[in-house]
Amino acid sequence: MSMPPSVVLGLCSFTHDSAAALLVDGELIGFVEEERLSEQKHTSAYPDRAVAWVLAKAGLRPSDVDVVAYNFQSARYLAEAPAAMRLAFSPEARGRVMARAAGFTRVAVRTCRRVHALAGRFPAAEVVAVRHHRAHQLAAFTASGWAGSAVLVVDSLGERQTTTIAHALGRQYPQLVELQALKDPASLGYVYGAVTQHLGWRRGDEEGTVMALAALGDPSRFRRLFARAIRMTVSGFVVDPAHFPPRTLISGAQRVTPRFVAETCPARSAAEPVQQVHQDLAAALQERTEQVMVHLARQARLLTVSRRLCVGGGVATNCVSIGKIIEDGAFDEVRVPPAPGDAGTAIGAAVAAYIDRDGRKPLSGIADACYLGPSYPNAAPDLSQWPGLKQRRPEHAVTEFLASQLADGAIVGVFRGRIEAGPRALGNRSILASPLSPGVVDRLNSTVKFREPFRPFAPVTPLSEARTYFDLDQSTPYMSVAAQVTDITRKRIPSIVHANGTARVQTVTAAQNPFLHEVLMAFGRRTGVPVLINTSLNVKGKPICGTPDMALDCLAHSGLDALLLEGRWITK
Repeated sequence: MSMPPSVVLGLCSFTHDSAAALLVDGELIGFVEEERLSEQKHTSAYPDRAVAWVLAKAGLRPSDVDVVAYNFQSARYLAEAPAAMRLAFSPEARGRVMARAAGFTRVAVRTCRRVHALAGRFPAAEVVAVRHHRAHQLAAFTASGWAGSAVLVVDSLGERQTTTIAHALGRQYPQLVELQALKDPASLGYVYGAVTQHLGWRRGDEEGTVMALAALGDPSRFRRLFARAIRMTVSGFVVDPAHFPPRTLISGAQRVTPRFVAETCPARSAAEPVQQVHQDLAAALQERTEQVMVHLARQARLLTVSRRLCVGGGVATNCVSIGKIIEDGAFDEVRVPPAPGDAGTAIGAAVAAYIDRDGRKPLSGIADACYLGPSYPNAAPDLSQWPGLKQRRPEHAVTEFLASQLADGAIVGVFRGRIEAGPRALGNRSILASPLSPGVVDRLNSTVKFREPFRPFAPVTPLSEARTYFDLDQSTPYMSVAAQVTDITRKRIPSIVHANGTARVQTVTAAQNPFLHEVLMAFGRRTGVPVLINTSLNVKGKPICGTPDMALDCLAHSGLDALLLEGRWITK
């Protein structure tokens, strides 16, 4: 008699970037972030739509779920309440001791209630709370497909942990040994978010804007300040409370001190123009972040003796830092999963619960996979909601047709196949444009994406062509590395080169994405340059378009020339 399948639902919920992942007998059936379906960017809501989709994909009902794996443990928050008293010995931090203890206690109670609420939604399932950094570690490692590696996780906060180094072994039945951990208030993610907010952008959303701004600044102006504020140690780093007060987990608490303001600049409002001091502050922050990340990666190399490194956590989205780790040469190869932030912990939590219960079958469907969400192959949009839009089907091969349009200077949204995991558009929910078109960056920023003029755009190229244009000795399928460009790139396609001489490149093979690969090759045959600009199918402040209606809205209300929606060519 055959045994029923093991069904594990992994969840990221109630904090930010809600998402759901489903494992059935160890196979990843699907993963999707709730924002792609609800249109609410970084939503903290319970992922109703995401859960409904992954279950429907497997032909299951909520009553079929055996285990619900949640990505936080309440007891670990509670442990910080008495531990907060250690800050009383610091003159700069002691004023926050009681607020910190109260804040962590409240979050512990809230997390416990959330776990109980999940039990109410799935009465037949066991609800398991997974340590946050363990979920990150497993998400990062299983995505690599490697048999073993060092794993470095750097984020803002996971219960009490902010930075961990582990050694992972086992491709199909992974096991982790955590070798080093830093606890809050030593948090690189916290500092980066605090400065992002001080500079007038949204913390937890627009850190990438600050990373882009950093290329325009002079880090020497505030270099000594950040060397004091984030001091490297034998075990990692510490954060000086004289500049960044310990967090309290209470809404509205200040994240920078009056001393930090006095030594840098007043807080900038979003409406104020960006000044040189803001660029210099961003540059110094970014420089110190890169230095600390390289330092942590070297520690991971020493502790694990592994020649491969997986990096996860929100700070892993800092592609310039990842590029610096690769340039440092401590590892033969470095991988960042497609969803390194909290959304991806839905996968990691599900994996943790599955292997802890002695899953009968090996893991599958996670390694080297990024197109994990819903698809709409039969989409036949009713354009009556969008007056002025019209559609047709290309008469010739779609890839050749699209390459021709791009070569002629069109900026095109592409909506096809399954939704990508993570914050980067990887060809299925993308805006593509020719890097050869005059003024393409200004046009994309001002009329299509509606964002700051200094922000760069990422290129995508076939892996076989990458070394012609980028100083890179490994694949970067998830657009997670800022690589130095070659002289050919500077001369022929300077539009994809940022002010710091790098580009956040995506490499693609025919096996990974046959459609995108063929478009690139066809574009190369026409222009001599098999490189396209690839940015996400959305406008500033909106999530990547996950549904046909979201994509049509993007076309109708932006400067896009056309949308290729599952083979339909839609124009204005």
